[in-house]
Amino acid sequence: MGSGAQYLLAVYILGHRAEPPVGTNLVAETLDRSPAAVTEAFQRLETEGLVTYEPYAGVRLTDAGRERAADLHETYVTVSWFFRSVLDLDDYEAEAMEVAGLVSPDVAARLAATLPVETESSDTGEAPTTLAEPTATGDAPQDAEDADR
Repeated sequence: MGSGAQYLLAVYILGHRAEPPVGTNLVAETLDRSPAAVTEAFQRLETEGLVTYEPYAGVRLTDAGRERAADLHETYVTVSWFFRSVLDLDDYEAEAMEVAGLVSPDVAARLAATLPVETESSDTGEAPTTLAEPTATGDAPQDAEDADR
């Protein structure tokens, strides 16, 4: 999908944290881009029918944009989880945001199949490691550290 994927994904994530429209400055801050670059990306995404852009207000995802962004989010969650769990990257979320639009669904599914998942054993209270895919919502299982964020 190209560079627009980061912007679409950011709007999707930020739109779940606050009421749309999602502001240009908020996306610029999230992606470490200039507001002018974000505005230009929003205009391209609007031309593609993925967002509706309102100058000085921000953007809202269209139905097509929401569908594409939801798919991107699933890939983002998987890649982020891989970067954290397997590669032990410190800035795994930012790194995943950069590459989510470049990873095919097949590669994301293969990554998900390799990921360790900690689940609490009801018998011992210990957390054994097993392999699993992200949940149906696209969210990786949360540990105590993630729950606090």
